[in-house]
Amino acid sequence: MEPRYSVKLSTLVEEFNLTKVYTPPQYEDVKIVTPDLNRPGMQLVGFFSHFDNERIQLMGTVEIMYLKTLPSSERRKIFAELMKRGIPALIICHSMTIYPECLEMAEKYAVTLLATDLDTSVFEAELITTLNIYLGPRITRHGTMVEVYGEGILITGESGVGKSETAIELVKRGHRLIADDAVEIQKISYKTLFAQSPPLIQHYIEIRGIGVVDVMRLFGMGAIKSNQELDLIINIESWQDGMMYDRLGLENEYTTLLGVQVPTLRIPVKPGRNLAVIIEVAAMNNRQKKMGYNSAQEFTDRINKHFEESMRGGSNG
Repeated sequence: MEPRYSVKLSTLVEEFNLTKVYTPPQYEDVKIVTPDLNRPGMQLVGFFSHFDNERIQLMGTVEIMYLKTLPSSERRKIFAELMKRGIPALIICHSMTIYPECLEMAEKYAVTLLATDLDTSVFEAELITTLNIYLGPRITRHGTMVEVYGEGILITGESGVGKSETAIELVKRGHRLIADDAVEIQKISYKTLFAQSPPLIQHYIEIRGIGVVDVMRLFGMGAIKSNQELDLIINIESWQDGMMYDRLGLENEYTTLLGVQVPTLRIPVKPGRNLAVIIEVAAMNNRQKKMGYNSAQEFTDRINKHFEESMRGGSNG
């Protein structure tokens, strides 16, 4: 069973500068465990089947204007039905009216009542993004994470293959370290992964023969970064004579992490290969591919065209 992550409601209140209309005594203990939100439309007419009471509830112009058409006694009943289900919070958006019946039922059932000036759709989108960052599924992988020319690269391979040494060389060349040894990878959208270091070992890197060094103190603030989107995985492996390696780069390999496919390269190492330079080229090449240019494919097309023209020339002769 996957672990469930949580974020304190008070953290979200501070982050979005929400107005606290009413907070119950246990307000500081309220935790949000799902990134999903709910705008209680059907619930305002009494339909609560499949209702998820763990979701934060949002009300905007449509909901508040509908409630305006109802008598006070009906509004009180609606808010009571909503609040008694143990929802974590109700947020009134767009500076809409907060009815006395809403406040009355929030106090009765000890539900946090908040307000914001933001438009409902804008606030909803921002809140979902933030909740995905706090609550998204995550895994830890052994490796070294660096940012090279804006590309987030996870360097993997067996212990002692040279991951950390390569990362130090990249830092010396102006790139940035994200994490060494243990890399926390988190899914923040259906196609986006972010990587960061566990807090305990943040900014530290282990170099065999030297020990653990603090990259931030050694190379300055510009040498480190707290997190980075994962764009490419490079697996470093020992060179094996007789092994067939991709010479052109036409084969697209992927590694699936948390349901997201990440482009993956295998780089064999042997004495004399400059891994830092190779990774720089890999980063730039990956950027080009994302921009729609594939040099390997263009080279292959050029060769095929040359052979076709040669064949036609030979036939004409």
